[in-house]
Amino acid sequence: MHVRQLKVEGVVEFSPEIHRDRRGTFVSAFSGEALAAHIGRSAFAAVQLGCSTSRRGTVRGIHFTRCPPGMAKYVCCLAGEAQDFVVDLRKGSPTFGCWDTTRLSGATKRALYIPVGVGHGFAALRDDTLVAYMMSTGYVPADELALSAFDPVLALPLPDAREAVLSERDRTAPTLKELDEQGLLPDYTEARRLDAAL
Repeated sequence: MHVRQLKVEGVVEFSPEIHRDRRGTFVSAFSGEALAAHIGRSAFAAVQLGCSTSRRGTVRGIHFTRCPPGMAKYVCCLAGEAQDFVVDLRKGSPTFGCWDTTRLSGATKRALYIPVGVGHGFAALRDDTLVAYMMSTGYVPADELALSAFDPVLALPLPDAREAVLSERDRTAPTLKELDEQGLLPDYTEARRLDAAL
């Protein structure tokens, strides 16, 4: 498995080897051993597996979880194609406010480990894009927050907001500055502590 550290501290991209024969393909899209080798501890125990299907032009996120409780994710695109984004929301982090992007697709089965306190989102580039999320904690709506993917300070390379397909929550999500003013951004030290305890 090829591994690459993204610009956001703690976010790791995994590109698995795809085995092909006349029947089709086989791939190990997740390897606990590979993850453990690159995050410096045993891999987190997944508590929930979530899947979303999106039509072309859909933008989901940027989503993150209050700290505490915090949530780490392992994200993989199983079908279709998505431009994936991670944003460091951890106040005090050496990469705070920094973002990175990568292309996830059903063809490559590339995946990301996203630590506690890092925001995640994507833009679906094809109809029926299927993204799977292994999560370290269960989904609790009251703990889930969103950052505007169209925050002009971040300037993520996304389709025009007027043409994007968004949920109401994502369409009205606050900017990074507004989240900071509301005291909703994760603390770096606390997020790292929660991530290490998974």
